Amino acid sequence: MPSAVRKAAKPAAAPAGAPAAAKPPAPGTTKGRLQVRESGVHGKGVFALVPIKKGELILEYTGEVITWPEALRRHPHDPSQPDHTFYFHLNDELVIDGNVGGNASKWINHSCAPNIEADDESGQVYLLALRNIKPGEELFFDYGLVIEERYTPALKKRFECRCGAKTCRGTMLAPKRSSAPKATQRASGASKA
Repeated sequence: MPSAVRKAAKPAAAPAGAPAAAKPPAPGTTKGRLQVRESGVHGKGVFALVPIKKGELILEYTGEVITWPEALRRHPHDPSQPDHTFYFHLNDELVIDGNVGGNASKWINHSCAPNIEADDESGQVYLLALRNIKPGEELFFDYGLVIEERYTPALKKRFECRCGAKTCRGTMLAPKRSSAPKATQRASGASKA
């Protein structure tokens, strides 16, 4: 159902001698703190424009919350890249589709040495800094994709990691032997990966 469109009221003129109003953030920026632009890792990425402190809330991963059957019905968003989605796994029943109503967070790339992490304990997904982040740095989190089938060399290649970290495991797939659940999913298929 479409929402009503409202026009903002025209701001009143500032009194003489008052400081000038702050400029709105440039296109592609998030509140003047983040910018979406081309990434050296993959496609678009999200970059810090200001220093971000360890533990700081950076952004919420937003989008339409849908069921996994609906996510599988929609898949793939781009048939030329069938394993690339903007899905963020919430639980066995629900996923966030960042492609519908999402924000800049959908462009955050994977790294095996992430500088942010997802906190989804509240039912919402908040992205927090794992360490201090300098202006100009790209933001990364570990997708930790989970696929139920056996990890063959071909499957690992399909979900190849391009992060270049010293600790790169060569794939965006979560290690099978890890019992810690990962919340992030940006690739999909019949097995919810």
